[in-house]
Amino acid sequence: MLAFVVRRLAQSVAVMLAVGFIAFAMFRFVGDPVNSLVGQDTSIEDRAKLRHDLGLDDPFVVQFARFLGHAAEGNFGVSYQFAEPVQRLIGERLPATLELSFTAVLLALAVGVPMGVYTGLNPHTWLSRLFMSMSLVGVSLPTFLTGILLIWIFSVVLGWLPSFGRGDVVNLGGWTTGFLTLSGIKSLIMPAITLALFQMTLIMRLVRAEMLEVMRTDYIKFARARGLPNRMVHFGHALKNTLVPVITITGLQLGSVIAFAVVTETVFQWPGMGLLIVQAIGFADVPVMSSYLMLVAFFFVAINLIVDLLYYAVDPRLRLDRAAGAHGH
Repeated sequence: MLAFVVRRLAQSVAVMLAVGFIAFAMFRFVGDPVNSLVGQDTSIEDRAKLRHDLGLDDPFVVQFARFLGHAAEGNFGVSYQFAEPVQRLIGERLPATLELSFTAVLLALAVGVPMGVYTGLNPHTWLSRLFMSMSLVGVSLPTFLTGILLIWIFSVVLGWLPSFGRGDVVNLGGWTTGFLTLSGIKSLIMPAITLALFQMTLIMRLVRAEMLEVMRTDYIKFARARGLPNRMVHFGHALKNTLVPVITITGLQLGSVIAFAVVTETVFQWPGMGLLIVQAIGFADVPVMSSYLMLVAFFFVAINLIVDLLYYAVDPRLRLDRAAGAHGH
């Protein structure tokens, strides 16, 4: 297990370096940040001085090495647009994005898994057909349209929920949360549902397909022949064996939700990293864009490592294969 973790950590470092290199190389073509920082009347000499002060006239390799060196020290540079340290800008917005993303994924699991189990065990009932029809709607609707519809129904027509913002938050040692205030919870409901809808339908369909396949296997037939009650067969044997693909999809979707919550945050004006990266792209703010992509890559790498470790806890066949391989060598 330790060798596996060390090997994966080494691979993770290589992935982070590759993502940083690609991102830094691509962002050289998004625009000249100097044009955004100065006015049209600024002289060529002043532009050249600003470019030199920012280090933009250095070769690409020098700029990238400087970025990596500073990043290793926890210094991601200064935003061209806000003239503030990037780590402070991201740190102020990261709690909002993580709170929204984790809430959306937990909501998708809490609703999607039971719906998938029910439709897998009762595929021909009217309720299963209703769930499947609803899942098609959830997959088909674009995220921004779902958000706009929710705003129109629950904010404009009914007036129950706020249409934008995060509400009142509580600062817990530098980490802000809206879970401890009523307005914070009400502000979280619609963005979380919007972000969770697609993930929920995906998880439901995956669990349904796995349950249908598992229920036809020989060991389920053997468990029924032993006289085990349906509850134990369904949840002790069948559901447990559907968890490996569900863990995989959930882990990957969590990374995607964190990375691509931009649309939802824009629709609801949620003060997270999504709005920050949209502003950074429009301003050619390279330090913010590079740091954002490095952070997203870190989340993906960390989540994939956690998913691999969860495999060992859920699927005993992996532990047996690893042990057999060790003895074979």
